[in-house]
Amino acid sequence: QVQLVESGGGLVQAGGSLRLSCVASGRDFSINAMGWYRQAPGKQRELVAVITSGGNINYADSVKGRFTISTDNAKNTMYLHMNSLKPEDTAVYYCHRRTVWNREYWGQGTQVTVSS
Repeated sequence: QVQLVESGGGLVQAGGSLRLSCVASGRDFSINAMGWYRQAPGKQRELVAVITSGGNINYADSVKGRFTISTDNAKNTMYLHMNSLKPEDTAVYYCHRRTVWNREYWGQGTQVTVSS
């Protein structure tokens, strides 16, 4: 079992930056991908960034060049560094992990609001 807890959301002006953190507790050695999703009001949850166990990193086109995903394995923490934020980045951001058996773990979400 894995528990995920996000933090770091908040209110920021357009052009600003935030860093989201996701701390994991518990163990599941079959994790093969970890990443961030977001869900804006009235929209479907969408993938923002993902790191696979093979080290591949992918970003949504809408955040490429602005967001960076990283991990600190010693701290069991994953980060999402968000720069040049836009109002359309406003959403609840969720930490996510998937196993080789397609079991999914989700955090509770952290709100990011970008004002224009």
